[in-house]
Amino acid sequence: MSISGVSANRLELLQIARAVAAEKSIPEIIVLEAIEEAMQKAARSRYGSELDIRAKINPKTGELQLTRCVTVVEEVENDSTEMSLVEAHKIEPKTELGHVFVEELPPMEFGRVASQTAKQVITQKVREAERARQYEEYKDRVGEVVNGIIKRVEYGNVIIDLGRAEGIIRRNDGIPRENLMVNDRTRAYIYEVREEARGPQIFLSRAHPNLMSALFAQEVPEVYDGIIQIPTVARDPGSRAKISVISNDSSIDPVGACVGMRGSRVQAVVSELQGEKIDIIQWSEDPATFLVNAMAPAEVSKVIMDEEAGRVEVVVPEDQLSLAIGRRGQNVRLASQLTGWTIDILTEEQESERRQTEFKDRTDIFMKALDVDEMIAQLLTSEGFETAEEVAYVEATEISAIEGFDEDTATELQTRAREYLDAEAAKLDERRKELGVEDNLLELPFLNVSMAVRLGEAEIKNLEDFAGLIPDDLRGWFESKDGERVRQAGILEKEKFSPEDASAMIMQARVAAGWITEEEYANVLAEEAANGDEETAAETTETVNPA
Repeated sequence: MSISGVSANRLELLQIARAVAAEKSIPEIIVLEAIEEAMQKAARSRYGSELDIRAKINPKTGELQLTRCVTVVEEVENDSTEMSLVEAHKIEPKTELGHVFVEELPPMEFGRVASQTAKQVITQKVREAERARQYEEYKDRVGEVVNGIIKRVEYGNVIIDLGRAEGIIRRNDGIPRENLMVNDRTRAYIYEVREEARGPQIFLSRAHPNLMSALFAQEVPEVYDGIIQIPTVARDPGSRAKISVISNDSSIDPVGACVGMRGSRVQAVVSELQGEKIDIIQWSEDPATFLVNAMAPAEVSKVIMDEEAGRVEVVVPEDQLSLAIGRRGQNVRLASQLTGWTIDILTEEQESERRQTEFKDRTDIFMKALDVDEMIAQLLTSEGFETAEEVAYVEATEISAIEGFDEDTATELQTRAREYLDAEAAKLDERRKELGVEDNLLELPFLNVSMAVRLGEAEIKNLEDFAGLIPDDLRGWFESKDGERVRQAGILEKEKFSPEDASAMIMQARVAAGWITEEEYANVLAEEAANGDEETAAETTETVNPA
């Protein structure tokens, strides 16, 4: 931009401002303000940097006006920009504090150095305005799919020209083995817009699960209109994906609508994602049904769910095992991501062997504990009894109701069970003393001798030790190792305490140990109730103060 001879080329100056504004998609007034600031800086270098010189461009005529401003103040600190009230009254008797005297300066020609300085100021201001415009335009577009032309590829990162801004697909956000070439057109998902010192950074992704949802919304009108929803997506970018779909209109088949006539709709998404195979799964409110659907194309015989641990065992026929697992575990991994459950796969034969082993183990327990023959032990196991405690303390009628048993048999079995439990309790108590577990720990209402032994084996030997635990120490927890969720055993996880129960037990120990008072704990319960957690508070109270 030429700055010299501005007074003679006023209209040209306006044309330049308009052209720059149009090119950078910013308001013309911002460009004019940048030019004004550049003029001010150049004029100060000419007349003196200590002066308050201001430039104003008429947006209609392009005429530049340079003025020097002096402000009337009570105490002068800089006589180049300020004057006292006394001096001001010599010029204008009615002048008040804060009044600004404006002196018009003559037009000036800008030399080479001044012109270069002005150009740098204008360039910087326009760039800042352009960055601000880009950030404001894209900050609310997170979650959109945008089209762009590949501008360049740098160290695996792809720079995309979006027309009014640039976005970046970082190496980890691209589809593996996808060869994006300069000047190719592509689509990507905006997942973050960040304002940085070097300008707004628009982060794009071709591997994001939401890209697939957005592409289906573009290809399937029912998804765009909200008639069909996509609750979850699991992707192995560039290889395979699973999406779950559900229809709000019972007359519309969500899977068929997403597949399209002869697969036209799903094929359009597949083509965009470099041939990524897509399994479209019918979503269901019933977790077991959804899991069975998610394991497709493998056929599932049975699912055994552990809701507390978030794990499920999927039983499949022998000939379906490799299909259920998939290449390098891909099918079961995607099904796990789609459903949110940790999935263990067993064949029917493995599951049968496990059930037989469990049946035999329970039978052996009854034979030893009750001193009965195998047939009686098997009858008890078949009726659903799992432990000697159940036999000892159920209603006698539940045992006498078993075919071949009578009241005398039930009484005898319960007597033997109680004698066995008493003997075992004595052994456990002896073991507890050997481990050094203090008696005061057993005074907690929720602990028994068996639990005390397990606590002692974990070096928890008194109230202070127990009070210092957290619920996960008792219940167990999951850790991520090498990308897999690994279960860490809790000290008392066999009891399957809920998080609320475990927390209440520890709080009760802290009260008993004197860490907190009963009143303070009551206040904690009251706060939980006040925050809308009455159910948790009630459960906690019941656990701490059992009947």
